[in-house]
Amino acid sequence: MKYSIIGDEDTVLGFGIVGVSGKVAENPEEAQRAFEAMLEDHQTGVVIITEHVADMIRHLVDRYLFTETFPLVVEIPDRTGSKPGRPEIKELVNMAIGIKL
Repeated sequence: MKYSIIGDEDTVLGFGIVGVSGKVAENPEEAQRAFEAMLEDHQTGVVIITEHVADMIRHLVDRYLFTETFPLVVEIPDRTGSKPGRPEIKELVNMAIGIKL
């Protein structure tokens, strides 16, 4: 199982330093192509995607969030930080498992 990242150039480069392969996406078309390629790669178990890029292809990403299918999709902030109004990780975990931590 491998991890892959989709995001801005800085984020992909940063993850690349620790061995995570990725694709830079600067527009919805690039984001969609990258996401679909990672879904087709059966070795990919976790797709990490920045919030900004995920918003570009929200209709696709939402199909895979909190599902039992692989790969697991995880949204992270990019280098500019979390988007205003986004739930914190603790809130996301509470929603995913149904237990308040």
